[in-house]
Amino acid sequence: MKKDTGLYWFLFAVVVFVIDIASKFWILNHFFLYESVNLLPFFSITYVHNIGAAFSIFEGQRWILAAVAFVVSVVIIYMLYRNNRQQKLENISLALILGGALGNLFDRLYHGFVVDFLDVNFGDWHYPTFNIADCAICLGIGLFILGNYAKPKKTA
Repeated sequence: MKKDTGLYWFLFAVVVFVIDIASKFWILNHFFLYESVNLLPFFSITYVHNIGAAFSIFEGQRWILAAVAFVVSVVIIYMLYRNNRQQKLENISLALILGGALGNLFDRLYHGFVVDFLDVNFGDWHYPTFNIADCAICLGIGLFILGNYAKPKKTA
């Protein structure tokens, strides 16, 4: 077995997963479906079910979305294994994506839907409601792109 792999960062993915699942169970235990509490003029906690993917695309395709999340998770775990532990930015970005993917995968398998509750709007504009897992995935993808864009180019 390869030592000093990026799997060291798997623990970070577990932390992201636990925070996501804990936040969703808190919502499930304290809110009724579609209940909303305004925290700021542009931000609310609103409990909704998402039976699709981002922006509700692929609505009702629970098993396809679960399969995609599972495959992506396996690929990310393999990427972490192949990486060196010192590749911090790439490993953190992969761990964020993995933790978020596993959080939403858990929801799809356990509930049959994803629990969303972070609600942002400005006037008439409304962003689709999302959750901690979605934040982790977006942040992870952004960091992954940034990290790969910032790498020095190899010349032949």
